[in-house]
Amino acid sequence: MSAPAVIEEGQVVVTRVRAIAAGGAGVAELPDGRVAFIHRTAPGDQVEIRVSRVHARWAEAELVAVLHPGPGRVEPTCPLYERCGGCALQHLEYAEQLRWKGRIVADALTRLGGLQVEPPDVAPSPETLRYRNRVTFTVRRLGGGRILAGFHMLHRRGNVLDVRAECRLPEPPIADAWTALRDAWREGARPLPIGRELRVTIRALEDGVVVLVRGGAEGWRGDELMARVPRVVGVWHQPRGGARPALVGGTPTFEAWGADRIPVGGEAFLQVNRDGARLVLDHVLRLAGAPAQGPAAGLAVDAYCGVGVYGRALADRGWTVTGIESDPESCAAARHEAPTGFSVLEGLVEEHLPRTLPAELVVVNPPRSGLQEWVPGMLLHHRPRRVVYVSCDPATLARDAKRMSLGYRLVGLRAFDLFPQTAHVETVATFETRPWAG
Repeated sequence: MSAPAVIEEGQVVVTRVRAIAAGGAGVAELPDGRVAFIHRTAPGDQVEIRVSRVHARWAEAELVAVLHPGPGRVEPTCPLYERCGGCALQHLEYAEQLRWKGRIVADALTRLGGLQVEPPDVAPSPETLRYRNRVTFTVRRLGGGRILAGFHMLHRRGNVLDVRAECRLPEPPIADAWTALRDAWREGARPLPIGRELRVTIRALEDGVVVLVRGGAEGWRGDELMARVPRVVGVWHQPRGGARPALVGGTPTFEAWGADRIPVGGEAFLQVNRDGARLVLDHVLRLAGAPAQGPAAGLAVDAYCGVGVYGRALADRGWTVTGIESDPESCAAARHEAPTGFSVLEGLVEEHLPRTLPAELVVVNPPRSGLQEWVPGMLLHHRPRRVVYVSCDPATLARDAKRMSLGYRLVGLRAFDLFPQTAHVETVATFETRPWAG
């Protein structure tokens, strides 16, 4: 029996989708045995696809038509969904989104981390739409006063899809501010700094919205933007080539977090889903519990602490916490009216972590790239009793779990859907020390 013909770029084939991959694309097999990844497809779909790029063992394809929909497919609510590169799972029932996110976490830990785990429970977001308190738009000036402003396109990431009020994810104050900004700029986006391409981030706070503009010429002030767009209480600008954003309009702003009011600057990191983030915080505090007795009892480290959300809450519960954060602005926010028992070291985690150990508890909340390569070894050397790892990327969590497996065992795994309609998932993994092998 002859081998099936090799599928080439541009070829149209019919196949059935069997799974969802980590990036949100559907997974199917081509007639030549290669795996194909197709965005906007759902498990169980029989689809007609056009192969757009081929590799040795896999291929990328674009959806041509859904011939027979799978059981979890629904009609997306956004009119731009088929072309926009923002959401990835809006065509799936929400319960199916949660189920596949749990499987994505388990697959990463099994395949990349060498751990045999079942898909964790995925706590649903309190809101599945209008949940984002921070959104970034790309503004591109095309010449002749024409403006293209919105999100990057799904299959053509270099192109910008024009977005007005169609997006269903921003909190209402952000959607209102973006619409007002677009209405105000008219020809040439005059309230914004001079520059061919800008990145405009709008963040909703308790008393209004703040705007961070990246790119454009130095010397721009945000006064006209504030005058034309209601509810803007602060404007920050990071000119092209500038080291850090500077406040160019309004006054310093604060975000309410429990009993705290934390200063929020241009680059301060806070989770985009405020209600979902509180679920994660409550879970981390339950895992931490009360300080134990013995060596290093009551000592905790909040590594990659940002504005200190975890460290502040642990200190309020009797822990003595050292936060570590490299961003000066976030450090200043974390120290602002900090509770007794919480202090912050400014710098890299890999530089300061040895100074903070031994400790009973270490909470790590690294960026998407995961732990710096030396950090797992430091944890293995000093062996804090418990490590709580808050991850926004299952693949780097799996890599770091494998690095820590010599001295730690995974004792708890829970996922949280902080990003409905997208393929992203937040995971909290709990590690406890195991006896040394050997």
